[in-house]
Amino acid sequence: MSGKFMIYGATGYTGKLVARTAKALGMRPLLAGRNEARLKSVAGQHGFEYQAFGLDDRQALTAALSQVDAVLHIAGPFAHTSRPMREACISTRTHYLDITGEIDVFEACAAADVEAREAGVMVMPGVGFDVVPSDCLAAHMKARMPDAVELTLAISGLGRMSRGTAKTGVESIGKGTRVRRDGEIVALGSPPRREVDFGQGPKPAIAVGWGDVATAYHSTGIPNITVYFEASPELERMASLGTIGRWFASTGFMQRRLKDAIEKQPEGPTDAERREGHAVLVGEAVNEAGDRIVSRLRTPEGYTLTAMTSLEIMRRTLAGRAVPGFQTPSRVFGPDFIVEFEGCTRRDLNG
Repeated sequence: MSGKFMIYGATGYTGKLVARTAKALGMRPLLAGRNEARLKSVAGQHGFEYQAFGLDDRQALTAALSQVDAVLHIAGPFAHTSRPMREACISTRTHYLDITGEIDVFEACAAADVEAREAGVMVMPGVGFDVVPSDCLAAHMKARMPDAVELTLAISGLGRMSRGTAKTGVESIGKGTRVRRDGEIVALGSPPRREVDFGQGPKPAIAVGWGDVATAYHSTGIPNITVYFEASPELERMASLGTIGRWFASTGFMQRRLKDAIEKQPEGPTDAERREGHAVLVGEAVNEAGDRIVSRLRTPEGYTLTAMTSLEIMRRTLAGRAVPGFQTPSRVFGPDFIVEFEGCTRRDLNG
């Protein structure tokens, strides 16, 4: 079934945006997900085929995967959905792409490297805003400073989250702030803070357990990695929870309460908000001698960029550019991949 792919999770905010973008690009994916009524509605808007099934229905999942060469997996939280889809893809020799930003999912995908290579399947998680721009920036910093031992990535301009992204964040509350130290992922009791210049002078930033704590190490080998977000009132509240507060927020009762509250929020940013938004990422690398280099990357708004990068990576995958095994975007497509997209500009600030 050469050249055909599936979008699984096509009825959520990001799934609908990716499907709409695919239509505009002349692509014709098979849409899939659990809810047949919602799938029928989305597919009908674009004239796409669709199939409804849950990931727990292995027979239906395997049958659907036999019809396609690759899957763009968009149904999160990926902590629950990645493994069944990934394992089914490897068993059916179907390339696996997803848009996760979850550290544990990246590491689980990395652990499946040998199995995926033996099956001739590429497993590339994080083909959206998580983590294409930051992964490419990390690889660019490594190219600029091959002897770097410390990498800092900082992100600004993350606007309103989709419900799915917010729920993923809620599920990670109890894990603390994870960073990479001496090659190992560790959780810190309180998040580091610093100031970062995103282009308009220094701004306060707070460390977060972003996906690059996993992927940037696989892409660069740099042993010490910390990711920061520009501070916001919501992030400040999260950072001030403390050990007991994080534990309480991670209990089943509070998780249900928080997710119920998320369901009452807007589905995601409006088209106007996406058009007006943008993100800025700053990379900093330091070597043993204390030499320091900085680069800054500007991109379109995160969900807009996710639709762009995920579909371009899918296009290249279907065109025969997949590399079997666990991969990161920059390892396959290079550090300059991100600047090929409209609205993405990178500037080296020193060094």
